[in-house]
Amino acid sequence: MSAMRRLTTAAVVAALCATVSTLVVQGDARAADPLYKDPSQPVEVRMNDLLGRMSLTEKLGQMTQAERKFISTAGMRDLRIGSVMAGGGEGPAPQSPQVWADLYDSFQRAALETPLGIPMMFGIDAVHGASHVRGATIFPHNVGLGATRDPGLVERIGRVTATEVAATGIDWTYSPCVCVARDDHWGRVYESFGETPENPSAMTSLITGLQGPSLNSSTSILATAKHYVGDGGTTGGDDQGNTAVSEAELRAVHLPPFRAAVQRNVASVMVSYSSWNGAKMHGHRYLLMDVLKGELGFQGFVTTDWDGIEKVDGQFGFTPEDVRTAVNAGIDSFMITEQYANFIGLLRAEVDAGRVPMSRIDDANRRILRKKFELGLFERPFADRGTSSTVGSREHRAIAREAVQKSQVVLKNSGALPLPQAPGKLFVAGKSADNIGLQSGGWTMTWQGGDGPITPGTTVLQGIRNTVAPGTTVTYNRNGDGIDASYRAAIAVIGEKPYAEYEGDREDDLRLDAEDRAVLARLKAAGLPVVTVILSGRPLDITAELPDLSALIAGWLPGTEGQGVADVLFGAVRPTGTLPVSWARNVGQQPINAGDGKSALFPYGFGLTYAPVIPLPDPPQPDSRWNARDTIRAEYFTGQQGTQLEQCTDAGCGKAVGYVSPGDHIDFDSVDFGGTSPNAVTLRIASGASSGNVEFRLDSPTGPVVATAPVSPTGGWESWVDLTVPVAGATGKHRLYLMFTGPGGDFVNVNWVRFA
Repeated sequence: MSAMRRLTTAAVVAALCATVSTLVVQGDARAADPLYKDPSQPVEVRMNDLLGRMSLTEKLGQMTQAERKFISTAGMRDLRIGSVMAGGGEGPAPQSPQVWADLYDSFQRAALETPLGIPMMFGIDAVHGASHVRGATIFPHNVGLGATRDPGLVERIGRVTATEVAATGIDWTYSPCVCVARDDHWGRVYESFGETPENPSAMTSLITGLQGPSLNSSTSILATAKHYVGDGGTTGGDDQGNTAVSEAELRAVHLPPFRAAVQRNVASVMVSYSSWNGAKMHGHRYLLMDVLKGELGFQGFVTTDWDGIEKVDGQFGFTPEDVRTAVNAGIDSFMITEQYANFIGLLRAEVDAGRVPMSRIDDANRRILRKKFELGLFERPFADRGTSSTVGSREHRAIAREAVQKSQVVLKNSGALPLPQAPGKLFVAGKSADNIGLQSGGWTMTWQGGDGPITPGTTVLQGIRNTVAPGTTVTYNRNGDGIDASYRAAIAVIGEKPYAEYEGDREDDLRLDAEDRAVLARLKAAGLPVVTVILSGRPLDITAELPDLSALIAGWLPGTEGQGVADVLFGAVRPTGTLPVSWARNVGQQPINAGDGKSALFPYGFGLTYAPVIPLPDPPQPDSRWNARDTIRAEYFTGQQGTQLEQCTDAGCGKAVGYVSPGDHIDFDSVDFGGTSPNAVTLRIASGASSGNVEFRLDSPTGPVVATAPVSPTGGWESWVDLTVPVAGATGKHRLYLMFTGPGGDFVNVNWVRFA
């Protein structure tokens, strides 16, 4: 007989009452603390519990992503928006980790104020480091990383990138691009790891680095494999164009990197703007549902590109049919920059009419919510600012420098490399030699990139000066003017100006620009050995100039650590980079790819080497946020009171701090003046009708004054002048304050300052 059968009737009644009482208590506890909020529960249990509580409004909101400029926190809360994003260059000013984190938290608070308190995610194009953050470590673009042939290094780059991005609160990057670039006319060649599927497939190691051992870590972020699928194979390299290939070729060339990404559990996949044989990817059910989610077994969520729903039919705007087609094709998350309310309304109507099944809506929500739970957002919804000190740290920049070293591809060497270390004179020329913006390329601080000191780093020229032997004279002239036979050799650093995606499509001959050709001609005329470094996002036509060059290096777009280029030039490291793309002889060979039978100027996989001859030079304090001798642009202030930013109207000015009145200030964190105080500081200013002073103070608004610049009217708010005043007592590292004082009102615009 069982123990239960031996119980008396009274005992049975008492036991049942106790059980019922326990269930009631547990039920009350669940009502107060639902399963989806219990971190001890499995993710699938939490996700299903939450999904069962969600209204259609909440489900449609989770599928919607708005651009942060076009939505308020109230709109976020009212529409139950599931994620926000910031386009390239659309971040808050100044672009510091603290300000980004504040922005993230403001949206997160709004998300948590909704009835179910579902946290939001924030996406960004951190495609070669945390390139939306001033002072971050900027790595070589993917084409350079492809030249390293080093997946382990790329995984470490992913870890650094995730750590620096996470310091801003942001938890999702639209990276890596795993496209296979097949035509150098395309403006996104530099976003590709190479022209064959093997290299992009191997470099999906970046995903492992970004997502870390576990997504539930304060330094892990969601990765995105893009752009699915075939965007690197469009006819003529036309961005957003048509990839006219057979399914067999699509599967053999363009699909393998996405298979590798799925095997690495990539969190999201972004759909391409392009078409396959005339059918737009944003509406391609077979490739999204049958191949990606079915055949490849992708368990993450599929997202559109920027307003990608408009690419369903190729027309501006979107219709109910576009919405229906894209959702039923398998897209889960929709990047709708401005028309997010319209999208939600149209999708609701399609669901109500039965044209989009609720099963498709639930599947999309499961995929999105699963990643939010895996990220730990329900337990840690706000920015973790504890890693902000790692942004641009010495350790991170050392990894970037290594990546630059390994990405350099020596294409020609007639005995000029490595450059000798004996004292002498070297001449450096070219627009890209002393320009962080040009050496970093697009998707750096802004969408299309920029010109000049857009973020702290080491230019190639600075790297050369750090490396030469004591007693060596290094002369720089952008145009090559002033060179003569007294110099041992000339170094030309030339290449493309920054661009991104379709703005970088080139229909011309891919030749060097006129300025670069003129520089090479001047250097050749001097009769010296000419060592040339091309900083570009793709191979350029240099066939005509090649016979006059003693050495040629493909430096790609190295990012902030130009020291790595100098390390190769002087033989501090052995060059090991090899071409990830074929280098054409002329434009008539395009498209040119390995195995197509065309004779390249330099074939896929080519790269020369030589033995290292000198020790590695020490980096020049890369953990300093600012070197006082650099140009410090006023718009990149760390903090401010009362000022505003405005666009300058004259060429090259960029933005300026304006609407400045007495009592206002801007400040810059960690300015390094070195061991000897500079003698002077120069300000680029413009002034209308009032007068005042700009005081340079250290460490606080009331700290010691090291310089005072009296401002008088310059003739107008765009009448710029350089004002130089003496400096005394500024040594070491300080927070620098520009305090605006005087008797009048609005009296000055400030463009930049530079100590000397």
